[in-house]
Amino acid sequence: MLLKDKEVAIIGGGPGGLTLAKLLQMQGVHVRVYERDADKYARVQGSPLDLHDESGLAAITRAGLLDVFKSNFMPGADRTTITDPLAQIFFSEHDSPKDRAFGDAHFRPEIDRGVLRKILLDSLVPDTVVWNSHFMSMQRSGTGWLMQFNNGFTTYADLVIAADGANSKLRPYVTDHRPLFSGITMLEGNVYNASKNVPSISSLLKGGKLMAFGKGRDLLMGQKENDEIGFYASFPSEENWHKTNGLDYHDNGSILDWFKKDYPGWSTDWYELFEKANTPFIPRPIYCAPLDQVWEAQPDLTLIGDAAHVMPPFAGEGVNMAMLDALELSDALTRGKFATPREAIADYETAMRKRAAVMAKESLDNGKRMHSDHALETMLHFFRGN
Repeated sequence: MLLKDKEVAIIGGGPGGLTLAKLLQMQGVHVRVYERDADKYARVQGSPLDLHDESGLAAITRAGLLDVFKSNFMPGADRTTITDPLAQIFFSEHDSPKDRAFGDAHFRPEIDRGVLRKILLDSLVPDTVVWNSHFMSMQRSGTGWLMQFNNGFTTYADLVIAADGANSKLRPYVTDHRPLFSGITMLEGNVYNASKNVPSISSLLKGGKLMAFGKGRDLLMGQKENDEIGFYASFPSEENWHKTNGLDYHDNGSILDWFKKDYPGWSTDWYELFEKANTPFIPRPIYCAPLDQVWEAQPDLTLIGDAAHVMPPFAGEGVNMAMLDALELSDALTRGKFATPREAIADYETAMRKRAAVMAKESLDNGKRMHSDHALETMLHFFRGN
């Protein structure tokens, strides 16, 4: 096996990095995951994740975790409601007579990010994850890499895998290509104890997902575990809007005033989201990796997930591509098909870039549709057709 007696370091403990660690450990590989979070109890931000049969669920199945996944996903959280700015419902999957099930062509079960991370962490060899390890830099040492972290810790690995997200510090060691701004910014908020704090929205959401479409302005939200709702105001903007808008992200009133001004004509029903959200709000400029990116494979360094191919969230493919990366890279490195690590990595990267570019293009196109003047009509046509 290519990784026999090798030290493998995965930088980043998100779904992609942890899935890869599990799959490699199943093949007897010695692997460490270096994660910047202080410990496993750190709150995981972001919307729930919908896993797809041919990618995210395929990786979960290969890792032997499908049964525990089925015991922990959120039934009904995949059901979508679509409204206009006045909160009038135009489409609801809650009216469907029966639940979709595993094996159905269009079933995309949702799971809370924190729950998925716990499932993956619990499946790993004890002490696989080295917490409070914020990667700073590395340099070649022998046939591998000597890595430095912000806590002064230094360690060596024969193979380094970057799973450190959209703002990857390792990506520049692989390629000069930089993600490009998509033209969309999303302002994220979270509401705890939602049934009490935002009863109208909670009732409208019904434990699922909701998309409200206006003219170039959207509100997107979803049910999370523990009666929490995550939501995003999504809109076209300049790239540096989050730095120049003058908003106080720690002040609910400031953000509510901005919403009233920037979303004119939207119902007052939405106001409770901004009034009751936990602060700070988080602005997220949305980026996408170049669709035609290419680089020369290295024998001891590669990328997975957003570090390799960050894409907008408008097709639900980000986490699925990351977990499929983990599955395909693990296979390339451990299945005996290639003579050298460089050949295995080159084969994985070529296929990864090709399929990720297809999904990124779909995500970009969806983003344009969702923020057009006719978004409501366009998205209703799409969902009714599916």
